[in-house]
Amino acid sequence: METLGSAGLGARRNEDIALDLMKFVAGTAGVGKAAVGSTGFAGAGGAKPEEHVSQLLALYSRCLKAVEGKGPEKEAAK
Repeated sequence: METLGSAGLGARRNEDIALDLMKFVAGTAGVGKAAVGSTGFAGAGGAKPEEHVSQLLALYSRCLKAVEGKGPEKEAAK
């Protein structure tokens, strides 16, 4: 990992890129959000906050691996 002093002005760390990717995917796919019920319909109990956190952490881990080029297809080729 690069230190802040050696990083260029426009350089971003993989962790920052993975975090932005996770925010985009989570917002688009609704990962980590509680299900919203419609009027007159009672859905099953929503997921617990701990489940939301674990979903987001798993998503961040996958995003970081993708940014670093260590996706499932790369590991399967080893």
